Amino acid sequence: MQKLTQIKTQLLNMHAEAVLRQLHEFHFVDPVHVCIKNEKYLLMASNNYLGLTHHPAVKAAAAAAIEEYGTGSGGSRLTSGNHPLYGRLEKDIARFKQTEAALIFNSGYMSNIGVISALANTAADVIFSDALNHASIIDGCRLARAKTVIYPHNNMVALAELLKNTPCSGQRFIITDGVFSMDGDIACLEKIVYLAGKYDGFVIVDDAHATGVIGSGGRGSAAYYGLSGRVHLELGTLSKALASEGGFAAGSQLVINYLINKARSFIFSTALSPATLAAASAALQILLTEPYRVERLALKAAAMKDKLRLAGVPLLKSETPIIPILIGAASQAMDFTEKLYAEKLIVSAIRPPTVPVGSSRLRLTMTGAHSAADIDKASAIIIHTAIKMGRVKPFA
Repeated sequence: MQKLTQIKTQLLNMHAEAVLRQLHEFHFVDPVHVCIKNEKYLLMASNNYLGLTHHPAVKAAAAAAIEEYGTGSGGSRLTSGNHPLYGRLEKDIARFKQTEAALIFNSGYMSNIGVISALANTAADVIFSDALNHASIIDGCRLARAKTVIYPHNNMVALAELLKNTPCSGQRFIITDGVFSMDGDIACLEKIVYLAGKYDGFVIVDDAHATGVIGSGGRGSAAYYGLSGRVHLELGTLSKALASEGGFAAGSQLVINYLINKARSFIFSTALSPATLAAASAALQILLTEPYRVERLALKAAAMKDKLRLAGVPLLKSETPIIPILIGAASQAMDFTEKLYAEKLIVSAIRPPTVPVGSSRLRLTMTGAHSAADIDKASAIIIHTAIKMGRVKPFA
């Protein structure tokens, strides 16, 4: 069969180019260690930013929800009913994000494709999307009926020119990640909001990697810039800092009511389980009552960056716990991670098509659960490996 032959050829080519992806089995021992074939590894590749996945209160909330409500949800929210845990969590998210309302989706990916395709729904609309936006934003733009215009990453001069010169008889949408997942830098949201006001733009910010990570109390990129209430729609996820699963949109009650009726990824998805909602609620309450966790995370990330920079490891500029080490070729990035793996350290190799050809990198992600000893151990292994591979020169 022709298609199967094509598939086999593509897989062989991907393997030859060091971009073939495979699944690897392991289980968590704690927030920063995993077990593989009875061996313990230090994990520096998790988005569990606040380290709450194993927090006793989070686990207890999930267990209590299973005991009271069972496991699955039984259907979509609009057909099988809306579990009370949804309403409570959505109200808490809205208060946390300082918006009128919020709506939970099954994942951050579902949030983006549902929101963008529902709102940018006419050929008269134009979407202005950052060149480094997440794949879920890209796919949301593809599903939308609007025209999509890509602006160079965080280039506000270029964005202003495009807003000015791109014909639009409908609504202009400016869509950006709050924190960019592959580079760890922060969107120029202050300037985006200014330009949106000037050109009547509707701003959508995906705060998947910003919620619980930046801004006052971990409220995200709008709070980081003091723009709470001035971003039309803030998206996010429950699966990173909030230690559970699911995504959300937070904004005006008017827009949320519209999404309930028009966002297909919401309407046609089975609801999340009660245990998932309870775990996210518990994690959010911990963040609300213990906001120091956000600053502690930033300090740990800074400590790791300082150690690597001092040794000459080639870091990309990052303002967050995402720490990219630029390598270049995909094969070299894979070789580097395999050597780290041999030292029982797990770090992600990010390769095309996630990043452009020639910009493959290692991506470390820090969590609040990493100890000073973990930072010392991981940095020493990375530096030693970089020296052996000729990526940095040893000190005389």
